[in-house]
Amino acid sequence: HPTDEELVSYYLRRRVLGRRLRIDAIAEVDLYRLEPWDLPPLSRIRSRDAQWYFFARLDRKVAGAGAGGRGGPGNRTNRATPRGYWKTTGKDREVFHRGRAVGMKKTLVFHAGRAPKGDRTNWVMHE
Repeated sequence: HPTDEELVSYYLRRRVLGRRLRIDAIAEVDLYRLEPWDLPPLSRIRSRDAQWYFFARLDRKVAGAGAGGRGGPGNRTNRATPRGYWKTTGKDREVFHRGRAVGMKKTLVFHAGRAPKGDRTNWVMHE
């Protein structure tokens, strides 16, 4: 499996710059239109363990969602799916490349149902 540093400094960087990857190993999915159990068959890397890698665009909340000093409207990420939502948990962690912070890693847990009363599941995502 790639390290966090490799994911950010190689795969994501090349993607953002519009450069091809040597191996087309990471599929792009519309993460927030899919449930977590729909994701494994979409992975381009087949593995026996429960780790999959995807590119996904963040979906921003509509105007008014940034109230309360959180950066203004449309600055928060909408992580809802048709049957639930991804909720952040724990602290964000910095990802380093050559001693320099190049990204942040968030941990999210899927909750079935509507916020804030969804039921926590065992599905975990690292973003």
